[in-house]
Amino acid sequence: MQKILLTVVVTAVLSGCSLLGVYKIDVPQGTPLTQAQVNQIKLGMTQQQVRYYLGSPSLTDTLSPNRWDYIYHYTPGTDARKLDIPAVTEQKLSLQFNSAGLLDSIQGQTSIPEKQIGLPASKNPLLNQP
Repeated sequence: MQKILLTVVVTAVLSGCSLLGVYKIDVPQGTPLTQAQVNQIKLGMTQQQVRYYLGSPSLTDTLSPNRWDYIYHYTPGTDARKLDIPAVTEQKLSLQFNSAGLLDSIQGQTSIPEKQIGLPASKNPLLNQP
């Protein structure tokens, strides 16, 4: 009887928290954008004007400093999964500036949603301002 009890205790101790499940945090990475922000960007704007509306780019290429990429990924954690908040994987906005520093092209506008999911409620009003 003692061997069985000892086996159960040792198994429970060695398994640790895996029986209860491990808590995972939400992992937002990059720059979350909304359509309201992207709609304010117009061709011919300066880099400073674009940075004012969208913030700093997630990625700038050292070999091509006139290209800015805004990328956003969101991996839901334990609480977000309970609320059925989906993961975000393909949000990418690419901006190309000319040699004078003016916005030449915008790519990826369709990948940006109307409202960003997975953000704290306090940030959504800031991102959805016209």
